Amino acid sequence: MNQTKYIFVTGGVTSSLGKGIIAASLAKLLQARGYRTTIQKFDPYINVDPGTLNPYEHGECFVTDDGAETDLDLGHYERFLNVPTSQANNVTTGRVYLSVIEKERRGEFLGKTVQVVPHITNEIKDRMQLLGKSGNFDIVITEIGGTVGDIESLPYIESVRQLVWELGENNGIVIHLTLVPFLAAAGELKTKPTQHSVKTLMESGIKADILVCRTEYELSEELRQKLALFCNVKREAVIQSIDASTIYEVPNLMLEEGLDVVALKKLSLSEQKIPDLTNWNTFLDRLKNPKYTVNVGLVGKYVELQDSYKSILEAFIHAGAANETKVNVISIHSEYLDANSADKQLKNLDGILVAPGFGERGIEGKIETVRYARENNIPFFGICLGMQMAVIEFARNVVGLKEANSTEMNENTPNPVISIMEEQKNITDKGGTMRLGSWKCDLANNSLAHSIYNKLQIEERHRHRYEFNNKYRSQLEENGLKASGVNPDTGLVEIIELENHPFFIGVQYHPEYKSTVANPHPIFVSFVAAMKKHKNN
Repeated sequence: MNQTKYIFVTGGVTSSLGKGIIAASLAKLLQARGYRTTIQKFDPYINVDPGTLNPYEHGECFVTDDGAETDLDLGHYERFLNVPTSQANNVTTGRVYLSVIEKERRGEFLGKTVQVVPHITNEIKDRMQLLGKSGNFDIVITEIGGTVGDIESLPYIESVRQLVWELGENNGIVIHLTLVPFLAAAGELKTKPTQHSVKTLMESGIKADILVCRTEYELSEELRQKLALFCNVKREAVIQSIDASTIYEVPNLMLEEGLDVVALKKLSLSEQKIPDLTNWNTFLDRLKNPKYTVNVGLVGKYVELQDSYKSILEAFIHAGAANETKVNVISIHSEYLDANSADKQLKNLDGILVAPGFGERGIEGKIETVRYARENNIPFFGICLGMQMAVIEFARNVVGLKEANSTEMNENTPNPVISIMEEQKNITDKGGTMRLGSWKCDLANNSLAHSIYNKLQIEERHRHRYEFNNKYRSQLEENGLKASGVNPDTGLVEIIELENHPFFIGVQYHPEYKSTVANPHPIFVSFVAAMKKHKNN
């Protein structure tokens, strides 16, 4: 293929219809047909990236190997395609405007009046084609965040209109995802919201090439014909996207509907071969037919919103399937957990994961959770802040440093076992200034970490500002807390574990970001296996 082809995915009627899942499913099918495919997300909010957003606002912040703080949809892209994403895969309005304003300040527009059209739209179009021009991909799928008709989305919709026109016939197509709601009172599905959404899109100069209709009930042939006629698309391009029991069923549903075939036809590309989804369906079969069940407590401070820990929940699905085990994740709010309630909330669990987070709210509950898991020999896994809480708990209750803490929670603690990095102390901007992206880690021989990874050097993704304080390392190790993973360049401790415990590990990085359907993360796989063993003992 000489020219990269482009597919744009827009949404209408309502948000949260699953544009990211449809985009990832289509990409999976195209990849399975032999096409080099990638996905990118354009978000209409003015934040430069989601790094400074509260998880309650936008769910988790997903981090790439190159240190980009991105939208959680990029996690879906990686989990489905098993291909790493980068900074280029996620663009926000804030980043676009920042770039254009910086160019204006440098005089790059030669005194021109800087406007949304053409300057903002040109910047958007350049970024839309960045991955396509790299020569690494045959097809680039671009998901446009938000809903058609939103003020924030207008520059992106206009950019798509221009780009489809510039690319020429059969080089760029638009897939529009809408809702076909079921009205219980009338007892029927209604197409009018979809008709209005397509009309709104056409008012912006864009004709949808494919219509993907989210629905709770099967679309009849009559409804499909009506949608095709009223929305100006071919009958074969009206695709049903019915509710599924798991997002991992969607590629198969889209295959049955022929979404990939219709897209390839409109792009004048050959079908090449029937998609090979053997490994995918093996995973799906194990996921839907587990032989065992375990209950894991997810102790965090953002548990009210499932998307806050999206990658962790998905990593449990991958690891559960690998172990032929259904992992029931029980959310526990750390703010409402203390020494008096710990036994009641934690005693029936097969394992405990203390989740990442920022700030001091709910911290003592996390420390109490670690103590309970350590003293009662319950498999324990701490991620980022969870690892730091394990260090504090051990320092307080085993070493005897009663006031041990992190300087994030108490700047004046006499025993800062967790402290801010020297180079972070004078930073005032919060966005993009943490230790981010992929860092190396050397593993200690004959450690739990070594047995999990089965190698002596790994690379994992980070997102944090505070670190294990090496001044306390020897004191902690003398008492039984082992530093089994260390960054070779900085000497910073990345992994801690307890030797005389069924399974106790804390990691400074975020292993959940690298777990995919094809490659479940080894720590999660080992953790689920440890929970199975604990339950059967």
